[in-house]
Amino acid sequence: MTRVQPLPLAVAGVALIALAIFWAVPAQKRIAPRLPGADGRPETAASGGSGGNPVLRGSVIAGVAKPAELVGTWARFRGDQLSGIATQSGTIARTWSDTGPRKLWSLNVGEGYAGAAIWRGRAFVMDYDREKKHEALRCVSLADGQEIWRYSFPNSIKRDHGVTRTVPAIVSNLVVAIGPKCHVLAVDANTGALRWSIDMVKEFGATIPPWYTGQCPLVDGDKVILAPGGPDALLAAVELTTGKIIWRTPNPRGWKMTHSSVMPIEFNGQRMFLYCGSGGVVGASANDGKILWDTIDWKISLATVPCPIDLGGGRLFLTGGYNAGSLFLQLKQDGDKITSAIGTRLKADVFGATQHAPVLHRDHLFGIRADGRFVCLTREGKIAWTSEAGSNFGLGSFMIVNDVILALNDSGTLHLIEADPAAYKPLAKAKVLDGPEAWGPMAFADGHLIVRDLNKMVCLDVAAH
Repeated sequence: MTRVQPLPLAVAGVALIALAIFWAVPAQKRIAPRLPGADGRPETAASGGSGGNPVLRGSVIAGVAKPAELVGTWARFRGDQLSGIATQSGTIARTWSDTGPRKLWSLNVGEGYAGAAIWRGRAFVMDYDREKKHEALRCVSLADGQEIWRYSFPNSIKRDHGVTRTVPAIVSNLVVAIGPKCHVLAVDANTGALRWSIDMVKEFGATIPPWYTGQCPLVDGDKVILAPGGPDALLAAVELTTGKIIWRTPNPRGWKMTHSSVMPIEFNGQRMFLYCGSGGVVGASANDGKILWDTIDWKISLATVPCPIDLGGGRLFLTGGYNAGSLFLQLKQDGDKITSAIGTRLKADVFGATQHAPVLHRDHLFGIRADGRFVCLTREGKIAWTSEAGSNFGLGSFMIVNDVILALNDSGTLHLIEADPAAYKPLAKAKVLDGPEAWGPMAFADGHLIVRDLNKMVCLDVAAH
């Protein structure tokens, strides 16, 4: 048996002094070894190291909840098909009792308008904790609203009419989200572990818009499409799994980022991405980001928010607030070039949506006008109907499920309206939030409807029972 020899007295004394010093130092100041992946962060990131990107200083905080045993999805802004229409089977109730739909859970959230995305029994939302000065991508159970995990990172953000405004996108077990100051992050949907991050200000020279970032990420196949509005990157495509930059769209006109989100369309066999920038509208090739066409015939003076709506056949519907009204635009093939022609313009008092783009359904456009009235338009821009006087929906959110419009007004009253082009047919209404400013985009899956106001998010059971 090998016998351990005693340390020389001098060495032993030094060891004892070092040990005493170690225990005298507060635990939080001791240097701990960093193991790759142990803190939920990748060893590298698309932004090339920390470089001041606060996302890379974040970590996963595990919760105790489990996902609900549900399979439905509302996996991004405006739903799985980007249409504002739920495509799942199942029906919703067409009337409610006096107490309204059953509230399944509620969640306190930081000031803002960020909407939820739903994926397989989970809900995801970007949030901000003012006291801790931390941003967080939160994952909660659709069953009870309890937290499954959050990816939290330090970032000091001042209130500017709320803080958060975006909706995450989920595909292939990855969640992609954009924070208020243009930080893009992709995390594992099951664990919250960070896979990559890009700071659009540092990487692309983006300018943070007034009232912070409003665009939502677009996942298109194996790419994430962003709209930095930088000097050499009006749009950009990055790899979904790594964040590696694939292409950049030139920005010869120097347009800046807006609150509008990128939308994909097909025209004459070409797939392209539409974006309403600060000075006009652009169509960029889905293959390489090349500008296929652009126009300065549509721009909004103060804030561009609604996304463009594809009516098919190269016909686009553009709308905005601040007295902008609306515009029908027609794409045309001119040899190997694409041009755009101005169609019908609508004055703001006919239709102009300040915040939420309308929903195309049954060959009509359904949306909320700047004066707060709900409006149904024909494809030619004629008013089919408006809600009655006094039914002010403000800047609230809406969607269509089972031929029924679910519409939330500013103060948190949820309305059921028949999605019928023939006439305005209200079915029911109920107060579901206290307000104010219940503006965040809705999310729906498995009979669960998630809505929010400035400070609270609630999940409602709107299924037919």
